[in-house]
Amino acid sequence: MKILTDPRELQVEALRRRASGARIGFVPTMGFLHPGHTSLFDLARQQCDWLVASIYVNPLQFGPNEDLAAYPRNPDGDAALCEQHGVDCLFMPVELYASGHSTTVRVEQLSQGLCGTSRPTHFEGVTTVVARLFGLVQPNLAVFGEKDYQQLAVIRRMVQDLAMPIDIVGGPLIRDTDGLALSSRNAYLSPQERLRARTIYQALSLMQDMVQSGETHCATLLKAAEATLNVDRLDYLEIRDGRDLSPVDTVHPGTRAFAAAWVGKPRLIDNLELMA
Repeated sequence: MKILTDPRELQVEALRRRASGARIGFVPTMGFLHPGHTSLFDLARQQCDWLVASIYVNPLQFGPNEDLAAYPRNPDGDAALCEQHGVDCLFMPVELYASGHSTTVRVEQLSQGLCGTSRPTHFEGVTTVVARLFGLVQPNLAVFGEKDYQQLAVIRRMVQDLAMPIDIVGGPLIRDTDGLALSSRNAYLSPQERLRARTIYQALSLMQDMVQSGETHCATLLKAAEATLNVDRLDYLEIRDGRDLSPVDTVHPGTRAFAAAWVGKPRLIDNLELMA
C-alpha cells in the first residue's frame, strides 16, 4: 500500500491510473477507523482496480463549539486496517486546502433539516471537501456509509447536479453487538453512557416493530419511540421519505426514521428504514 500526503502527487498518480484504463474506487474518511469503515473498503474493493482511502479531519465541517481538536485519531492503526482491507493508496494530507482557497460547494434543501438544523455549516463543509477530494482522486465510484444517511443523500445530489461522472454507492450501516451504530465518537462514551446510548436504536427498533404490527401514523410512532429514550438531550427524532428526505405523515415504502441525541460528550446519530 502506498501512503501519500501531497495532494498534487495523488492527483498525478490518479490521472495516470485513469489514463491506463483502471477503474478507481474511493472511500473518504476522517480516520479512527472501525468495522463500519472497513466494510466500505471491502465493498469498494469488489468494484474497482485501484482503491484509494483518505484520512483527513476536515475543519470545514466542524462548528465553532464542536470537537475538531479532540476528534480521536489513530494514524498507525488506521494505516494497518487500510492495508488489511485491500486499500492500494492511502491519502493522509497534513493540509488539504491551498493558501487562498475560497470556493465552497453547497447543496440546498437536502442539507436543511435533520442534522442541518443544529449544524448549519456542516454539510457545506462536507460537500466542499468531498468535491476537492473527487478532483484529486478522479474516482469512478465512491462509497459512503448509510449511517450518515443525510450526508449520502447530499453527496448524491451534488454529483447529479454538477454532472460528476462518479457512481455513489451506499454502504449498509454497521452496528456493534449491542445494536449501537458504529461511530468514531463512541470512544467518548463511558460504560454507563453507552447503555443509555443504546436506547437510540431501541427507539428506532420500536417504531419498526409497530410498523410491522400495522401502525403507520408517524405521530403515533414518534410519541412511543421518544418515551423509550434515555439521552441527555434529543436533537431530533423524525420520520422522513428515504429518497428526498421530505417529512411524511404516514409510513410508505422507503420511509426512514432518523435520530440524533447527545449522550455525555458525543452527539450520536442513527437511522433505520421502516419496513412493513
